[in-house]
Amino acid sequence: MHRRVAQHLNTVVGRWLPEQRLFLKSDSATRFVRLRPLTQAVMLTGTALIFGWSVVVSSILLSDVISAGSSEEQVARAQAAFEGRLDELSHERDARADEAAAAQSRFSLALQQVSLMQSALLTSEERRRELETGIDVIQSTLRRTMQERDAASAEVALRTAELNGQNGTTAKAEVAPEDVAATLDIVAAALSSAAAERDRAAAEAEAALQKLAEMQLEQRLLDQRNDEIFATLENAVSVSVGPLDKMFRAVGMDADAILETVRLGYSGTGGPLLPVAMSASGATEYSADLDRANGILDTLDRLNLYRIAAASLPLDTPVRAAYRLTSPFGRRWGTMHEGIDMAGPTGTPIYTSGDGVVVFAGWQAGYGNMIEIRHQFGTSTRYGHLSKIRITVGQKVSRGDRIGDMGSTGRSSGPHLHYEVHVSGKPVNPMTFIKAASNVF
Repeated sequence: MHRRVAQHLNTVVGRWLPEQRLFLKSDSATRFVRLRPLTQAVMLTGTALIFGWSVVVSSILLSDVISAGSSEEQVARAQAAFEGRLDELSHERDARADEAAAAQSRFSLALQQVSLMQSALLTSEERRRELETGIDVIQSTLRRTMQERDAASAEVALRTAELNGQNGTTAKAEVAPEDVAATLDIVAAALSSAAAERDRAAAEAEAALQKLAEMQLEQRLLDQRNDEIFATLENAVSVSVGPLDKMFRAVGMDADAILETVRLGYSGTGGPLLPVAMSASGATEYSADLDRANGILDTLDRLNLYRIAAASLPLDTPVRAAYRLTSPFGRRWGTMHEGIDMAGPTGTPIYTSGDGVVVFAGWQAGYGNMIEIRHQFGTSTRYGHLSKIRITVGQKVSRGDRIGDMGSTGRSSGPHLHYEVHVSGKPVNPMTFIKAASNVF
């Protein structure tokens, strides 16, 4: 079966590729190799495939050579896009700073309103207690008046019974009509006075109840307003603390340990803001508002500690003018590049990225003119290849102080700043700190 198919294919292909014979002649014999049409077709097909593959590979290599010429333009476009992104981050940082300042001012105003509301609440509470005391006095007076009225009525009944001879005994002497009339007048006057005092007491009680209802409504309105103020304050402090929490998480540092260290260094107490409600007996009264106020003050304390800690960490950019990031953090040409390179014109101002103390300022092999600053919480920064050093060893600096000028000293191919950040003696990516602080400062 297979042989018939092969013969049929050879017959069909033989119309275009007739059978060929390849003769091999030696000294003693002559031999030949028969090339059937199907064999010739397979050989031609393989040759065509090899040729096509060679053409495709040559085209790919040629396109790579052509595209390699535009790599510099691509790098330039990437750098331009990166610089544009840095500008956007700078504008966004300024906007966040404005929002933080506005939130701080709103918080100050709201805190004043809370103080006024607390004073109003205390005054309202005193008035309510005075009204309750007055109502108790009025009720006791009304009860006493009713008792006197009942006693007077009983006395009138007794006198009337005596006059009519209904007390079971015989009167030994007749009572004068003038005495009876005088007695009746006295009793009637007492009853009239008691009724008038009762009516007056009832009117005062009704007015007091109405006043109490008005004060309760006013108290509810004050509580509602107080709740709105607390909600606004809680939202404001949450918005302020959120970016700081995110910043410390982004740089990989233990925020709680840092805040505890700052709290130990700033452990003073006192001040007028003590949101504790005291009763008349001097005991502390529990309330939900007290818990909320203390929670806001705790959050504000955390916010202040965050800001103190942030000022001592290298969370700012050392170059505030336009620059190009020419080399990132990481391995470069087989060696570890422990910082970032920020290129710009010679003489560009260099600023410290956080509060600290200068521990080195001079020539260092490879770095050229270098400055090293020790910050708090085990962090330090290095600034290399400077053309000029403007500070001395032992000097204390604050964030934003100008410490030197950009240059190309040491092992450098052009003017730029080599910037390093170390945490506990180990180099970390400085862009992590710069980006983490971009939404806060």
